[in-house]
Amino acid sequence: MTSELLELVPRYGAWLIGMVTFLSCLAVPVPASLFMMTAGGFVASGDLAATQTLTAALSGAILGDQVGYAIGRRGGGPLLTRLRAKPKRARLVNKAVDLLHRRGWLGIFLSRWLFSPLGPWINLAGGAARLGWRDFTQAGVLGEVVWVATYVGLGWAFAGHIAELADLLGNASGFLAALAVTIGLGFWLRAALHHGNGHKSKL
Repeated sequence: MTSELLELVPRYGAWLIGMVTFLSCLAVPVPASLFMMTAGGFVASGDLAATQTLTAALSGAILGDQVGYAIGRRGGGPLLTRLRAKPKRARLVNKAVDLLHRRGWLGIFLSRWLFSPLGPWINLAGGAARLGWRDFTQAGVLGEVVWVATYVGLGWAFAGHIAELADLLGNASGFLAALAVTIGLGFWLRAALHHGNGHKSKL
């Protein structure tokens, strides 16, 4: 099914990539990262325009984050309670709430790309907690920039080897190697922002 969906990338291009990233930020189970890598491969071959692809992917992700935040803000605590009705989903929601409370701004930033399975649930939790919209948006946008640039860039750099790259990123050793790098980058960016503008705690 995934391979059939990926065949739609060159046909529908940026519109499809934008829709996929939008849905993924609302917890719809679509392989957004794989779609972006595939799009990056088509950018490398000249079948898709880089600017349009990056803009569409980023716009879809940011819009998805904003919709999730708005839903959480409207639904509040009762919404999170309903989401916890299923054990598997409850674990994700609880991890998202915990990350948000422990790390605040940094937690939102990292959930866009490093802890991406928690991203949609942090959107809802942030809205439910009445987190400041400006802080949520700043952290979310920066994180989505990293997510989109990383996966479209990987697809561009390894065009023709998307399947192998996807397997590598899913491999435990590959994940651990990436983890050390990405955590270091995350803390470096946090320190830079704190030094330049002053850190604003959300909670």
